[in-house]
Amino acid sequence: MSKPVTRGKLRNPPRGRQYAMVTIVVVLLVAGGSGAYLYGTRTGPFSYLSTSATSTSSSGSSSSSGSASSSSSHSTTATSSSSSVAGAGFNNTPCTPATTTTASGTGTYALICTNLGLIEVQLFPTDAPATVGNFVNLAQTGFYNDLVWHRIVPGFVIQAGDPNTKNGGGDKATWGQGTSGTNVPFEDDGKLHNTAGTIAMASTAAGSGGSSQFYINLVDNSAGLDHKYAVFGKVINGMSVVQALGAVPTSSSQQPIDPSAAYIVSVTIQNSP
Repeated sequence: MSKPVTRGKLRNPPRGRQYAMVTIVVVLLVAGGSGAYLYGTRTGPFSYLSTSATSTSSSGSSSSSGSASSSSSHSTTATSSSSSVAGAGFNNTPCTPATTTTASGTGTYALICTNLGLIEVQLFPTDAPATVGNFVNLAQTGFYNDLVWHRIVPGFVIQAGDPNTKNGGGDKATWGQGTSGTNVPFEDDGKLHNTAGTIAMASTAAGSGGSSQFYINLVDNSAGLDHKYAVFGKVINGMSVVQALGAVPTSSSQQPIDPSAAYIVSVTIQNSP
């Protein structure tokens, strides 16, 4: 008759091993949570890097402020060499259409010259004075020259205004995170809507104002975007160009595969159409 198996008492592992196990678990939890946060901020409706997120770039560590006013580049540790692209070297001579005039008192218009043609936008300073003023100032200083339409979503919007996309260069992981360094308050008087062809400010969150990034609606997005992002103008000529930009082939991250296929040459402000 065989002897019954004697089961010894379960013992706790040595104290050193306990500490090692706890350390591993904590590291995994922190790493997982951080990755999820950065992923969430990069894929939000119109966001660049959101508040308090900190990441490391090749030049050292940097962080974004609560106002998202930093225009420095940010990247995640998951960035690989394939996400970096050499500058396409656009550097075009800013185009000034023959219709440009210095007439005054008739309105405020923006001529957005792109590689695919001209988009003429009527701006609404009465409804969104701070937003229009900011856009006009940036345009007049050449801020928008040679910036890529870094976010293209067919049937939704096209978006531009990130200095990280200058000449199609830099690290694509940072596209969508850059700002001009100046913020404007959120403006919404309830009169303007995100209908097809309207132009509005992108921001880190709904109702939080913006800096330099803007989008143009490809379709009527009023139901989902009204009173969340500040509309400040409308395309009055060149909607076919907007739609052509919206059809440019993109990667899984909604960026144009070829940056030189979708970019702004220049933005000219004038007082009449």
